[in-house]
Amino acid sequence: MTSYLIFVLKRFGQFLLVVFLGVTITFFVTHLTPIDPVEESIGAITQMGQSDPNAIELMRKSLRELYGLEGSIWQQYLNFWLRLATGDLGPSLSAFPTPVSTIILRSLPWTIGLMTVSTLITFVLGNAIGALAGYYRKNMVLKGVSLVFIALLPIPYYILAFVLLIVFGYLWPVLPITGGYEMNANLDLSFALVLDILEHSILPALSLILVGAGSWLIGMRALVSNIITDDYVTFAELGGVPKNKILRSYIARNAMVPQFTGLAMSLGAIFNGTVITEIVFGYPGIGNLLIEAVHAGDYSLVLGLSALSIVGVAAAVFIIDVLSPLIDPRIKVE
Repeated sequence: MTSYLIFVLKRFGQFLLVVFLGVTITFFVTHLTPIDPVEESIGAITQMGQSDPNAIELMRKSLRELYGLEGSIWQQYLNFWLRLATGDLGPSLSAFPTPVSTIILRSLPWTIGLMTVSTLITFVLGNAIGALAGYYRKNMVLKGVSLVFIALLPIPYYILAFVLLIVFGYLWPVLPITGGYEMNANLDLSFALVLDILEHSILPALSLILVGAGSWLIGMRALVSNIITDDYVTFAELGGVPKNKILRSYIARNAMVPQFTGLAMSLGAIFNGTVITEIVFGYPGIGNLLIEAVHAGDYSLVLGLSALSIVGVAAAVFIIDVLSPLIDPRIKVE
């Protein structure tokens, strides 16, 4: 137990180091861009008729304080971490004075919902077909299904998204093709609203599932193909153990250990969003929000979204490392 606690503490230290370095690099990259959010804001205000020099100078000073741009770059860096520790990412440039955290929290549930559901469906579908195809290698139906998913794998998901949009939006218009819900919809929680949101998420999720299942299928099929040659599987077959039980209890159970590692990584990456898919379908997630922030030069929002992605992926890796010795006793913590 002592060695495991030491192992966890080491991994937690690595997690903090990765977050620190990732956020630090993002901070300096965004702050070294030629865009000055203060001058951008003042330029937009002066275009509306405000030209009093004293008022503009006072506004410039207030905005620099709001955006955390007072002092040298190192003072700004220190102030950034102090504000980040309290969850204060400052105001958004493109939606001033709305806080960045508020804007992110508006879009985050959409991405989490879409990515979590599509990732889990992709994981279950790909691994189920891969396990069956790896064990029943002569089954023609499984060979055909596997071939379809493998053929879809190299297709960029945004290309498939456009195909789905054309087919189900124009040739056979049975599904909504843009947005997260109908325009002017009543946003009070109700069964109709939930159904509307689900309908709008079908095409984005389908584009991710059809392309992503192939990679899980190939990985699981390869693992099963290796495991079925092990002695304990051969003995089980010679002993008359039913094939379904062999596949479920002897083969798939062992093959799933590395697959769960990949699943944790995929779930950690959901905070990155699916930029192109969200743009194609006009889905109100953080991927779409990131592109809008880049186009608007809103580096406060870009920095907030980047920090969220870094923490999400690093946390996923940390959880994998901590749980792996508990899931698979063959992994040593020394």
